[in-house]
Amino acid sequence: MEEKAAYIRVYGIVQGVFFRAFTRDWATKLGLRGYVRNMPDGSVEIVAEGSKESIEELIKRVKIGPPAAVVERVTVEWREPSNAYNSFRIEY
Repeated sequence: MEEKAAYIRVYGIVQGVFFRAFTRDWATKLGLRGYVRNMPDGSVEIVAEGSKESIEELIKRVKIGPPAAVVERVTVEWREPSNAYNSFRIEY
């Protein structure tokens, strides 16, 4: 199976609403590697590596987000995987 990577930014009310934990939990369930972190502009940054199907499912999930989130916009850049990650984690 070919590995892919995606650089994802999520905009809206996505900080302080358990968005990072939600993303980590879904990414882990989907077998993805990478990280999620809050950005100074109020968005959330996600780097995900793994199968294209799993990344697409994660994108579907973060477009909805956890119950308290209000997702306004999601951007995705497909990239070549760096293979720098062993698991999926929250970065601070």
